[in-house]
Amino acid sequence: MSEPADRGAVRFGVVGDPVAHSLSPALHRAGYAALGLTASYDAVAVPKGGLAGFVAGLGPEWGGLSVTAPLKREALALADEVTAVATAAGGANTLVRTARGWRADNTDVPGAVAAIRERSSATHRTATVLGGGATAASVGLALADLGVATITLAVRTEANAAEALAAVRAHAAGPQVAVVPLAEAPVADVVVATIPAAAQTPELCVRLGEAAVLFEVTYNDWPTPLVRSAEQAGAVVVSGLDLLVHQAVLQFQQFTGHPGPLATMREAGEQALAAR
Repeated sequence: MSEPADRGAVRFGVVGDPVAHSLSPALHRAGYAALGLTASYDAVAVPKGGLAGFVAGLGPEWGGLSVTAPLKREALALADEVTAVATAAGGANTLVRTARGWRADNTDVPGAVAAIRERSSATHRTATVLGGGATAASVGLALADLGVATITLAVRTEANAAEALAAVRAHAAGPQVAVVPLAEAPVADVVVATIPAAAQTPELCVRLGEAAVLFEVTYNDWPTPLVRSAEQAGAVVVSGLDLLVHQAVLQFQQFTGHPGPLATMREAGEQALAAR
């Protein structure tokens, strides 16, 4: 386990733009309350290009940051130490202040592994990932960790998937990885949706209707068209809240040195969503 944040750190938060919608404050604050920890966690809007300046201005009371779009690559660039998984994914969603400076990590990859395993113990050999951005890269690496041998990135603009394609192809397991137009997304054991609900056409839902598992990475606009289709077909559904909670639990331990209380943090996320 990576060393936790410096002793005495009492402030944490999530940065990105936009970030007001984030459920991370609800999850982390619930964890602090459950364990009796004196710490705060806030959402801070930091625009693209502004992360290095923001981090440079943080006082010693700040121990860590959850990093969301569009700052995940910037987090890599400013870190004094970068974990292997963050390097492989090409982006970091976690910054932890240690005695040696800032460490960049990516808990989205192991978080996605845990989210899928929680819902499905079956062995899957093929996957179709809708989208080719940073989240697609992280989940693609998670699928390779789980033994998926053939991964297809189905995208609207092929050039935008170049970094995700390279990241997943470089996985040590050597999965077969290809890029196809979104309209040609192939049927697979697992379908991962990283595209907006508006792009989930009826044709796409029908085309992918035989998947055993649907991993919908959003927790907003629920249920999306693909989720409704998967539920009607009796498929296993993994949600964006599943991913958020599992990656947050891993961040929590790095921030505080204590295991994140999974059930408590999940309940807080569910309640925050229900209140919207």
